[in-house]
Amino acid sequence: MKTAIVILNWNGKQLLEQFLPSVVNFSSQEAEVYVADNASTDDSIEFVREHFPTVKIVQNLENGGYAKGYNDALQHIEADIYCLVNSDIEVTQNWLVPIIDTFKREPNTAIIQPKILDFKDKTKFEYAGAAGGFIDAFGYPYCRGRLFNDLETDNGQYNDITEIFWASGACFFIRSEVFHQLNGFDEDFFAHQEEIDLCWRAKNSGHTIKYVGDSTVYHVGGATLDTLNPRKTFLNFRNSLLNLTKNLPASKLLPIIFSRLVLDGLAGIKFLLEGKPTHLLAILKAHFSFYAHFLKFIKKRKGFSKKSSYFLHKSVVWQYYAKGRKLFNQLK
Repeated sequence: MKTAIVILNWNGKQLLEQFLPSVVNFSSQEAEVYVADNASTDDSIEFVREHFPTVKIVQNLENGGYAKGYNDALQHIEADIYCLVNSDIEVTQNWLVPIIDTFKREPNTAIIQPKILDFKDKTKFEYAGAAGGFIDAFGYPYCRGRLFNDLETDNGQYNDITEIFWASGACFFIRSEVFHQLNGFDEDFFAHQEEIDLCWRAKNSGHTIKYVGDSTVYHVGGATLDTLNPRKTFLNFRNSLLNLTKNLPASKLLPIIFSRLVLDGLAGIKFLLEGKPTHLLAILKAHFSFYAHFLKFIKKRKGFSKKSSYFLHKSVVWQYYAKGRKLFNQLK
């Protein structure tokens, strides 16, 4: 099973210096390593050519963000499995073996995520993916091991292989055939939650998504866009609404969208009370951008799963804030 590890890079020489060695050292026997460059203006590509001659380079003509960057690059890479890895990921010995074995055993499994721990505190799960992603009935994403900003300590509680709803874009394995059948990432997202959209479309097409806890990576997180950046707030709120518009069953579309707009308003008030008016403004901008994209995304709707429910828990927001449930295994 031919595997290609593809690291998307934009002006990331320092990250490549720090993290590319682990990827090359622990992956070369099972996979080919690529750097997909999003039209960098630093000397990161020269650095890779000089210090990592075995790493292959694909150069995109522009910086189209995560979605377009990978869509453009993967047109030029032949493999059975694509492994999309952030440039701020440290991998571990034998991390590929259990994932490739799962793909071999389970032909219907199209997408896999490993265990993602925090590089800055390796005892903790990391925000972007943790032990596998889900969304609640209102489209709010959360993870085993991470509810909102509460991160669990890794005590081996998620050392399993289990079905999940979405896999983190920080370390995202997908069968190349499925990636191209689904036309890759939706470039209208630019960045943030495009992996949730792709996973949702894969599930609507009948594929399975898995978490494999025998494989571990460490993620810095926030290296591309810090969590306190209003731009990230804008993208997360807007793209979540676009996800719902594109992928919800028709009977749930308008009620859930209306509920989300109200809940987002409450989140904006919370930001204001916390002294973060720029984040309130980001939510307002996200809503106006959502209205501008609404009809376009309605036209993208197609192929829905026959499964009755797309969510595991009804309202994580209510359980977290009203009931004080901070751990995944406390959710009901």
